[in-house]
Amino acid sequence: MPEGDVQLTDKYRAILEKLLCSDVVRTKKECSRYGKSLRRAVPRDVFAAWRPHVSRPSATELIRSQDAERVSDLVPVRHERMGVSAFTFFRGAALVMAEDLSIVPTTGIEVQLCGDAHISNFGLFLSPERRVVFDINDFDETMRGPWEWDVARLAASVEICGRDRDFSPKKRRRAVLEAVAGYHEAMRTLAGMGNLDAWYAHADVDTLLASLGGDLGKEGRKAVKKRVDKAKNKNSSRAVSKLTEVVDGKMRVVSNPPFVVPLRDLAEEEGLKVPEDLDMARVVSIVLAQYRKTLPPERAALVSSYRGVDIARKVVGVGSVGTRAWIVVLEGADVNDPLVLQVKEAGASVLERYVGKASQRNHGQRVVEGQHAIQTVSDMLLGWTTLPGNDGKTHDYYVRQLWDGKGSFDLDAITPKQLCYLAKACGWTLAHAHARTGDRFSIAAYLGKSDVFDEAMATFASSYADQNERDYAEFMARS
Repeated sequence: MPEGDVQLTDKYRAILEKLLCSDVVRTKKECSRYGKSLRRAVPRDVFAAWRPHVSRPSATELIRSQDAERVSDLVPVRHERMGVSAFTFFRGAALVMAEDLSIVPTTGIEVQLCGDAHISNFGLFLSPERRVVFDINDFDETMRGPWEWDVARLAASVEICGRDRDFSPKKRRRAVLEAVAGYHEAMRTLAGMGNLDAWYAHADVDTLLASLGGDLGKEGRKAVKKRVDKAKNKNSSRAVSKLTEVVDGKMRVVSNPPFVVPLRDLAEEEGLKVPEDLDMARVVSIVLAQYRKTLPPERAALVSSYRGVDIARKVVGVGSVGTRAWIVVLEGADVNDPLVLQVKEAGASVLERYVGKASQRNHGQRVVEGQHAIQTVSDMLLGWTTLPGNDGKTHDYYVRQLWDGKGSFDLDAITPKQLCYLAKACGWTLAHAHARTGDRFSIAAYLGKSDVFDEAMATFASSYADQNERDYAEFMARS
C-alpha cells in the first residue's frame, strides 16, 4: 500500500489492494491510454468468434458434480426446476458457463464480479432508507475476475429469455444490444465522473421511470408501478403471514415438505427426540450468536432485541436448490413486530476453479463483502456465520432479511419492448458494480465510442444460446 495510507479494516484492505492492482495509482489519462492500447492485444470483436472447446466437458456432468455438496433429497427438486425450460436450465448452469468463458481471451482488467449476472438476478428491493432501488440481487458466486464474463452472461441470458418468450431473432438481438449498450454507455458516463460520484451513483425506481417514462408508455409504466407496489409489500410481515401459523397461542412455521420443513420435523426424521416445549428462543440465539458478531454493534443490538420463535429449512431459487437454506422467525415488541432472516449456505464460487481461491476463509463472508462492494445499498442486516450440519461437517452461511421489499419482473409475460428496457437497466447496473470495484477508465477507453464490442456480444449471445439449447437437450435426455 502507498506510504501514508489510512489504516483500513481487514474487511476492505483486500478489496482495495486488488482494486489498485499495484502500489502506484495511475492517472485517468494513463488508464485511458492503457485501455485503448488493449484493443490491439484483445480486439473488441473477439467474443463474436466464440466456439466450444474441443475438450469441453459434458454440461450434465458438470452440473452433477455439484450435487454431492447439496442436500440429497433436494437434488431431484433442483433437476426438476432446471428441466422446465432452456432458460431455467441456463439459470442453474453458472458452472457450465464459467467453464466456457475460462478459455475466452479477456483484457485482464479485473472487477468484483457478480458471477451469475443473468437477467433474473436483477430486481427491486428496499434500501435501509426504505427507498425502492433497482440492483443486482444475487451474489452467491461473487469473486474478482474479468469484467467481460459478467457482461457475457447477461447478454446470453437476454437472448435465451427472448427465445423462451418466442421473440423473433431481430427482437432478441435488439434486446441484447440494449443490454450491452446500457453497460457501454454507463461505463463511459461513470468514467467521466469523480470517484465519489461514481461510487454513489444509483438506479432508484423513480429515476429509472423518469429516464424511461416516455419510451415505456402508459402500459409499461403501469407494469413497473405494479411491481414496485408489490415489492414494497413484500416484507417480514408478509413472510410471517404466508409461512407461519399460530398453534396453542404460539407462532410456528407451517410444514410444506420438501419446500419448507421446520427444524422440529427434520429432527424427528433423524430420530432425535424433540420435546413439545422446545425452547426455540434459545435455539435461535445459539444459531445467530456467531452471526451477530459480524454485524456493527448497533445492528447486533437490534437483532438481539428480537426473540427467536421458529426455524425451518426452505428451498430457494433454481441454481441454489439443494444448498442448505433456513428461515429464522423472530418476534420483536409483540407478534405484530416480526423479523424473518434467511440463513443461506455459501459454498465455493463456481468461478474459483478458474480464477483461484477466495481470500476469505468463510464463503459467507465472501458473499457479504462482495455484495457490499458492488451493490449501491445493501441489506443492513447482512452478516455471515458457520454452522454444523447433520453430515458431520461445518458449513458457511450468509444471513440477510427475507423478502425485504424484494421484487422481480415477470419474465414469463414480458414484451419485446419491456425486455429491451429491462435489459438496458441491467446493463447500467452491472457497469456501476464494475466501476465501483475496477478500473472504469480503462474499461471505458477499451470499449470506445463505436458499437464493435456491443455487436460482438450480441453475436456471442446467439451462439451461446444455441450451445445452451444443446446442453439442455443433453441434460433432459440423461435425467
